[in-house]
Amino acid sequence: MKNITVSLDEETYRRARMRAAERDTSVSALVRQFLIEMASGESESERLKRDEARLRDVIQSFRAADRLERDELHERGR
Repeated sequence: MKNITVSLDEETYRRARMRAAERDTSVSALVRQFLIEMASGESESERLKRDEARLRDVIQSFRAADRLERDELHERGR
């Protein structure tokens, strides 16, 4: 197991201690749990790539001409 050192301002540390006390745990345990959850989840870029792949599967191909007539597009003929 690795140890890390984190520097915080007094107010943030005070609030973290209060939150830890509310949960009957330590600040160290809170930080540990946060890092475990963050490391086990997907990164923002991984999520965006997954979303892009899903959308590409749904869209497949798109052409504006398939959706609107030229006159409708330019609000003609009204």
